Amino acid sequence: MTNHKTGTREQWLASRLELLNAEKELIRQSDELARQRQELPWVRIDKEYRFETDEGTASFADLFKGRSQLLVYHFMFGPDYTAGCPNCSAIADGFAGCVTHLENHDVAFSAISRAPLAKLQAYKKRLGWTFPWASSNESDFNFDFNVSFTEEQQRAGIEYNYRREPAFITSGIGDSLTKRGEGPVAEIAATTGTDVATFTRQRPGMSAFALDGDTVYHTYSAFSRGLDGLWAAYQWLDRAPLGRNETNNWWRRHDEY
Repeated sequence: MTNHKTGTREQWLASRLELLNAEKELIRQSDELARQRQELPWVRIDKEYRFETDEGTASFADLFKGRSQLLVYHFMFGPDYTAGCPNCSAIADGFAGCVTHLENHDVAFSAISRAPLAKLQAYKKRLGWTFPWASSNESDFNFDFNVSFTEEQQRAGIEYNYRREPAFITSGIGDSLTKRGEGPVAEIAATTGTDVATFTRQRPGMSAFALDGDTVYHTYSAFSRGLDGLWAAYQWLDRAPLGRNETNNWWRRHDEY
């Protein structure tokens, strides 16, 4: 017999209507946040970036493919990885089917990673994805947008998610994260064929850009928990009876369950 609170249909409905008011307020707040995102000042990008894509070498403007907007997912797949981050892979499963809809609404999309293009293509084929995925391995793009870091930067302490992290130590990026080289971060790192230090020199994020004439502007970026809304499976779990119900690192690539 369940230990959860039970009640009549009438009691459930009364509680549900109360929750509905809170949900509507959250939606209104979300709409207001979206408006504030769109009002952020645009920052002109003057540096020339080059990317390797399925169609060949591309400029930043080329990634827009004739559209005025571009959304980028900063996928954790570094040059030394043997496979992409499983958490990024779970997020990618959620957005993989959205690209066609975005492209028909004047919005281009691309995942971007530092791994060589051949690695990205093989991994994309393995998981059955068709979204555009570019390699920035020969450019400063990932570093400039604070999702990739050098070993020297890591040991000095990096700036990620708009705050400074403690300097990397031998046991990891803060014992609270790595538990002296063990725990969830180390477990995830192992699935990518790396150690904690190498794995965490790449970070997840998303960025938005606008193209006006020949000029590209950076308009928005989000990192870490700021990506929760893009992680489709979490949105479903938040509505499941037990919620996220996480006691360990349970995510797997969808072909590994």
